[in-house]
Amino acid sequence: MQADQMSMWHLVSSASVLVQLVMLTLIAASVASWIIIFQRTTALRAAKSSLDDFEERFWSGIDLSKLYRQVTGTPNADSGMEQIFRAGFKEFSRMRQQPGVDPEAVMDAVQRSMRVAISREEEKLDNNLSFLATVGSTSPYIGLFGTVWGIMNSFRGLATVQQATLATVAPGIAEALIATAIGLFAAIPAVIAYNRFSARSEMLIGRYYTFADEFSSILHRRVHASEE
Repeated sequence: MQADQMSMWHLVSSASVLVQLVMLTLIAASVASWIIIFQRTTALRAAKSSLDDFEERFWSGIDLSKLYRQVTGTPNADSGMEQIFRAGFKEFSRMRQQPGVDPEAVMDAVQRSMRVAISREEEKLDNNLSFLATVGSTSPYIGLFGTVWGIMNSFRGLATVQQATLATVAPGIAEALIATAIGLFAAIPAVIAYNRFSARSEMLIGRYYTFADEFSSILHRRVHASEE
C-alpha cells in the first residue's frame, strides 16, 4: 500500500460522490458556524459593555429627562438596556401628558412597552443560535451517514476481489471515517459556542428584566408623588 494512497487528499478525492457531498456539506456548515461564532462573540461583548456603561450612567444620579434626551440624541444600537429605558420613559411621558389618566394605567402601559423592548433585545441576542444548535445536533449524524455509505461501498467492492486483504479494505474504510471526523469537527465547536452564548444571553436578559423592575419602581414612585 503506497503512502500517498492513504493521504487525506487522496482519500477524499477517491471517495464516492455522495460521501464527497456529505463532506462538503459539513465543511460548509463548519465555516458558517465559525462565522456566526465570531459575529456572536463580538455582538455579545458589545452588548455587555454597553449595558455596564448605561447602568453606570443611570445610577449616577442623573436626571431621567436629561438622560432620555442624551440617549435619544445619540442612541447606541448595541445597548439593550438603553432601548428598554427609552421605550419605558417615552411611554411614561406620553401617558403623563394625557389628562385624567389613572397612575396604574400609566404604569401598565410603561411595563408593556418595556416588555416589548426586552423581547426585541432577546431576539437580537438569540440571533443565529438556532443554526448553531442545528449544526451541533445534526452534523455527527450526517457524518455517520457518509461513513455508513462509504463502508457499504467498500464491502460491495470486496465482492469483486478474489482475496480480501487489509490493503484492499483499509482505504475505503478510512475515506468513510473521514466523514464522521468532519461531522465531529463541525459539531463540537457549534455545541460549545451554543451553550456559551445561551448562558451569556440568559445573563443579559436577566439583567434587562431586573433593570425594568427597578425602573418601574422609580417611575411608580414618581407618578404617585405627582398625584399627591
